Amino acid sequence: MSTSFSVIVTSYNYKAFVEEAIESALAQTRAPAQVIVVDDGSTDGSVELLGERYGHDPRVTLLCGENGGQLVAFQRGVAAATGDVLCFLDADDRWTPDYLQQVGAIYDVRRDVGFVFSDICLFGNEQRTVGYADRPMDLGHTAICTYVLTYWYGAPTSALSLRADFARRCLELPADYTRTWRLSADNCLVYGASVLGARKYYLPTGSVGYRIHGNNGWWSNRTPTANYLNRLHSRALVGHYARAAGLDDSCLELAKLEYRTKPDPSWAEKKRYASLALRGAAPWWKRYERALSVLTDRK
Repeated sequence: MSTSFSVIVTSYNYKAFVEEAIESALAQTRAPAQVIVVDDGSTDGSVELLGERYGHDPRVTLLCGENGGQLVAFQRGVAAATGDVLCFLDADDRWTPDYLQQVGAIYDVRRDVGFVFSDICLFGNEQRTVGYADRPMDLGHTAICTYVLTYWYGAPTSALSLRADFARRCLELPADYTRTWRLSADNCLVYGASVLGARKYYLPTGSVGYRIHGNNGWWSNRTPTANYLNRLHSRALVGHYARAAGLDDSCLELAKLEYRTKPDPSWAEKKRYASLALRGAAPWWKRYERALSVLTDRK
């Protein structure tokens, strides 16, 4: 059975860009079952534009409400979604018409995969491609690595997709988290899906356009304080998901088994899992034996 898609476009004061984002979702060669547009309390005329342009378009569901931040916008969109897989698109970004076709080809045949993310092609004030790797990669399961190292197996919002059940579970967060994640709520999807057990797949599509304007690049505010607070908040977020999943430090004993879920791990991934194998309560010689078996691929 073919996978159905709901596309969630989130917007705040992006009247200049939002129409292009929506049109790129509607122009997909593999049509989504839904395009849900969540306006997060814009004051720049976006609401009026969206109503005039899409208010009577049966393909588009408009959700316009008070400003609550990106996490709240995600939650509103996911609550209205009916598709098997949810794809997220920031209102200042865009997709080429073959994006859902490429992503759907993975979900259709890999029912075990719960999360697919893509590379991004920067445009606007900067032009280059940013990706996790130079080839498609089945990343297997990533819960332990994310729990221990806070490692980020993902991409910015517009290059993320995940099965609906994982999306809903990722966004079941206490109310006070909406203040912490008013921005960069894609962390909730990336970290949550990993710790809650989604099998992840990286697919470089070349189809996600990430618009650079002003200081919206995630690399644009890397002061020591910003880096510290981001890591602190991310650690707390991962801890929340770990408690929900019943994970604690005893999971380190399973690091080698998690590594075995990866069909073709990169050298960097081998080193990450070797470092995990060196931790835990097992005798030192047993931990070194596990680390060596990871590095030499003796699974």
